[in-house]
Amino acid sequence: MSREFSRAGRIVRDPGVCGGEAVFRGTRVTLRTVLASLAAGDSIEQVLQDYPTLTKEDVQAAIAFAAASAQEDLPVPATPHLE
Repeated sequence: MSREFSRAGRIVRDPGVCGGEAVFRGTRVTLRTVLASLAAGDSIEQVLQDYPTLTKEDVQAAIAFAAASAQEDLPVPATPHLE
């Protein structure tokens, strides 16, 4: 049984695929791989060349997933106290 991470169901986890690591539906391309490529400076176009089974929407879903994850994990900054 797969667990969906994105609203569009593009990013899934399935224990039978890549050891349960998050992948793009219908592929064995991991979310971690795409995010690492983007973090290394690859453009969306380069990622799509490197992983032709992906779509632009898949890469955008990876970026959205990372942004949502970062938002959840970032500490809330203290409100400055003005005297």
